[in-house]
Amino acid sequence: MNALRNLLFYSLFYGGSALLVLASLIVLPFGIGPLSRVVSMWSAWHRWCVGTLLGIKVRIEGELPGGEVLIAVKHESFFEAIDMPRLLGFPTVFAKRELFAIPGWGYSAKRYGLVPVARDAGAKALREMIALARVRVAEGRPLVIFPEGTRVPHGMRAPLQSGFAGTYKLLKLPVVPVAVDSGPLYHRRIKRPGTITYRVGETIPAGLSRGEI
Repeated sequence: MNALRNLLFYSLFYGGSALLVLASLIVLPFGIGPLSRVVSMWSAWHRWCVGTLLGIKVRIEGELPGGEVLIAVKHESFFEAIDMPRLLGFPTVFAKRELFAIPGWGYSAKRYGLVPVARDAGAKALREMIALARVRVAEGRPLVIFPEGTRVPHGMRAPLQSGFAGTYKLLKLPVVPVAVDSGPLYHRRIKRPGTITYRVGETIPAGLSRGEI
């Protein structure tokens, strides 16, 4: 039964994703509004497929933030990356630059307002990234960062990337930490039913030292 669930999920979600990427390219000339709606549809489609086909429920503990904050999310699987527009509405996500090379998707992601992260590219790349992030903050969009820099298996603690501390210092924004336990259910090729929980932590003020943050 679970194998059938996974077969349906991979077929329907990725088939629908291909159509929605095409739709995003079609609506690009009409501005950010139609594009953001297509991206929201994609994230909502993913959440529907996860819940209906895979039997995965989503639970949120705590209150998701509003206003000018940097939301630091634990990263265990692709689930939370795809789920951000469904969770936060119209977020700007710091995403590794390699993802922008995906045909179609990468171009739409850049126009949508994701911020490319060039890891180990030096101070100039960091300044450019921060400048773009400040534009998104001025637009009233929540900023999302995965401070570990990559997916980390459930139960493991990876060191936070130096870029996270630099981003925190230069943006001068409070940080809202969000834990998620998607790894055991979603990380593997064969996904399993269960409950994925987001746990929202207390807001960390701006202006702390590098070691403290």
